[in-house]
Amino acid sequence: MTQRDASAASGHNRSIARYLRRHGIHVVTAESCTAGLIASRIAEVPGCGDVLYCSIVAYSPSAKEQLLRVPPETIRRYGLTSEEVSLAMALGAMQLTGVDLALANTGVADDGGDGDIPAGTQCFAWVFRRPGHAGRSPLAAPAGVALFTETRRFPGERNAVREAAADWALARICHYHELARRGEGNRNAAHD
Repeated sequence: MTQRDASAASGHNRSIARYLRRHGIHVVTAESCTAGLIASRIAEVPGCGDVLYCSIVAYSPSAKEQLLRVPPETIRRYGLTSEEVSLAMALGAMQLTGVDLALANTGVADDGGDGDIPAGTQCFAWVFRRPGHAGRSPLAAPAGVALFTETRRFPGERNAVREAAADWALARICHYHELARRGEGNRNAAHD
């Protein structure tokens, strides 16, 4: 990354942090492939404690099951690199923390991956708690959350994919938050 790229990324991270602060959104990240990079991007911004609640890095399947309560059947049925697993990770993180936004990522950064899944494939989930549903379980009150998922494929070597995935996860927060505010938020987000 060049110094100009780093400066642009830093400015973007500040913009996202300001957006989260302006809307009073507290976020938890549930990260697999990005291994904490999403939360790290937020933590680069002074005053991030107003918005970043915590990050849970659950890299292995057993960590996803034990820490985030991802059902083993979901992993068996859809595979680790799937929107279903990323959504289960986000819901588990929200259940644990009770925050306003749970953002999750799982994927394959290189050729050492998940079966026939191409290198660079990344699955994301953004789960927003709807107003008036604070403290309620997202699993017990599904109408109380807005759910969005996406799958993207990024080019490059392992760490370039991980960096791009972290940036993408943050870049989509404003878009999906605006959709959630309009009452949208079905199981599969439209790709635009």
